[in-house]
Order: sequence, then C-alpha cells, then structure tokens
Amino acid sequence: METKKVAIVGYNRIPFARMNTAYSEQGNQNLLLASLNGLIDRYHLKGKRLGEVAGGAVIKHISESNLIRETVMNTTLDPATPACDLQQACDTGIEAAIYIGNKIALGQIECGIACGVEAMSNIPFESSPRLRKALLKANKEKSAFGKLKQLLNPKLKDWMPIPYKGQEPQTGLVMGEHTEITAKYYKISREEQDELALKSHQNMAKAYDEGFFDDMITPAFGLDKDNNLRRDSSIEKLSQLRPAFDKQNGTLTAGNSTPFTDGASAVLLASEEWAKANNLPILAYISFSELAGIEYVENKQDLLLAPVFAAERMLKKAGMNLSDFDYYEIHEAFAAQVLATIKIWENEELAKKFGLEKALGKIDRSKLNVKGGSLAAAHPFAATGGRIIATLAKLLDEKGNGKGFISICAARGQGVTMILEK
Repeated sequence: METKKVAIVGYNRIPFARMNTAYSEQGNQNLLLASLNGLIDRYHLKGKRLGEVAGGAVIKHISESNLIRETVMNTTLDPATPACDLQQACDTGIEAAIYIGNKIALGQIECGIACGVEAMSNIPFESSPRLRKALLKANKEKSAFGKLKQLLNPKLKDWMPIPYKGQEPQTGLVMGEHTEITAKYYKISREEQDELALKSHQNMAKAYDEGFFDDMITPAFGLDKDNNLRRDSSIEKLSQLRPAFDKQNGTLTAGNSTPFTDGASAVLLASEEWAKANNLPILAYISFSELAGIEYVENKQDLLLAPVFAAERMLKKAGMNLSDFDYYEIHEAFAAQVLATIKIWENEELAKKFGLEKALGKIDRSKLNVKGGSLAAAHPFAATGGRIIATLAKLLDEKGNGKGFISICAARGQGVTMILEK
C-alpha cells in the first residue's frame, strides 16, 4: 500500500504563561479554545469538516474526559468534526501529531489538527482516602443528621487538599530530583546549564524582535507574549540562584529548569492534495518519528533520557547521522537533561556504555533551538510538542529546504523524536 506524504500546513498557539499569572482563572477548555479559534481564523477553516482533531492535557478534571471533542464543539468548525483525547505526559502534543499524521499517511483522513493544552493554575487537588469515603457515605444518607454524622468522621487533617507535586509513582521523586541525579551521574556542570538557559532566553528575545512569532501566536486573556521570557537574564543573575531540588549540592535552579506553565498549541496537518485544494502552503513534511521507553526505577539518572534510544532507532531507519540536520529542536525540560542527552549521543564511549551501537554524530550548537527553547518559552506539558513542531516547520519553510530534528523527553521514562523535511 502506498502511503501519502504528511504535510504541516498551519500552526497556532497562545502565549505561554507561568502558573498562577495571566491565565490563573482559565481552565483547559478556555485555553485550548483560544488556540484552536486562532488556528481556524488564520487558515479560514470556519464551517469545514476536518478528518479529526486529536490532543489532550496531562492533568485534567474528572469532567474533562472528552476535553478535545467538547472544545471542538465550541469552535466554528463543522460540529461533524470528530475528536479524541490522547495523553503521554510531555510527549502528548507530538504524539497527537504522529496519530493524525499516520491517519493521513494511510488515507483514512485528508486533514486534521494535533493539539495540546495545560492549565496548571487550575489543576484538581486530591483528597485523603478517609475524606473521600466519608463524602461517599454522606451522599448515600437520606437525612441531614445522617449526612452530618458521616462528615464528622474525618479528622481535620483529612480535609486538607493534597496539591499536585508531579512525583514519579515508581520512585517518589519529582523530575527535578531525578535530573539532579542525571547531572551528577553524567557530570553536567552548573556553568554549562546556566549557559544553555541564557542562550535560550537570548534566542527567543531575538526571535520576538525579528517578528518570527507574529504569525504563530494569538494573544489571549490579556497576554501577547510568553511571560517566562527574561530579556535581562545574564550568567551573573543565573549564577546567584539557589539550587531548587538538592539544596546543598545541587546544580538545578529555577533559572535552568522549566516552571509549571499554562498554555495551548495546535498544528494543522494535511495531505498534499487537501493543502492544494484549500490554498494552503506546505511548510514541511513529517518524514520519520520514533517513540522509546527507558528503565528509570533502578537507574534513576535516566528518567528523561529515553530520546537517546528513540533517536538511534529513527536515524537508522532514515539512514542519517545526527550531524545531518539544518536545525535541532530539543525540548529543554531542564538544561541538564538536554546536555546529558547530547553528551551520550556524541561520545563514543558513553554511547556504547548506555547501550547504543555507536555515537550518533555531532550537533552544531549554533543550530540548536535557534528561536529559543522551553527554558525561555516555559513548558505547558501537552502544548510543548505543538510549539516545537510549528517552530521547526517555519524555520524550514523560511529556508526553503532542509531537514530538522526534534527530541522531546517525558515523564515515566518515555521520549519521542521526529524528523521534518522541506
């Protein structure tokens, strides 16, 4: 069976905002709706029935089991456009693109939207098991006295909400604690991390000044730029920040780690035929992608290093080396994770020790995250994939030709890589 080429023909996102700032009153549906409406308006999709919309949020309320379909129903797309929810931690946005892309390649649909959203300012709290049982029993009681009796059973501490911490259930550690172990194990210095963080902010500030994001971002809820961007960042300022996870001997800080973030993004994918029929330019093609998992319970230093394996498998299928690309978009969850991943890819001895056949090649650092990365834009979990795909597609379109490499790490020891071509 002959497969169709998968084209990236459009993109849109709203500005990303640090948790409890500009979007503090907004939920997942409002943020995603703003991103989708911007996409629909920009590419004249009003009233059109698309093949499918797929995406998700990493953290949802119980009422959001059909978040994507409910949001689509509130847009101006034809309500006959189907939708589904996906979730794969920080890989969610790019996995949605792979899902939609595969359907286009197989001829099942002609076009679709891959999207992702995160409203960290409005994440649900957990309740204690004792309180939950008391509430369920109270709900079954017929009389007010019976309900009150059940509600008096929990202790005062049981009524306290349990906030989200983002811990890995298998280890009890949060990502930052795992990445501290990564930095020590792979000998990633504080200076290297701060330098990468500074470059991320500098590149994004320059991109904004050049107007690169003008046709990529829809202002929302009073915000027109990513508010995590620090134009006044410097090595001196970054070096003064205290360690965030290992207070005594740590190298990870608020400056070289991403904060909890609100935001949403969307990417429009299509067959060449649909793009031509709808007068939309082909910005780039998705040619290869690969998903990998990694053991991280025993090897706690490797939680965010699954892209190491994904890249090796993908490059082998593509018949390419890591040095063969014009641009590299590597998700900066933490500067240390980016640097450790690159170090393994590039170092022959370390690559073989990690389990690769050989080193994958060198990355020209001047081609890495040239318009800024997650350390500057920040990281709404499910929305990061769409931001990265859009940025790379535009870079390749402006260049007129070339190849781009994407790598995104995720919780639970997973990671995904992708190749875009023009």
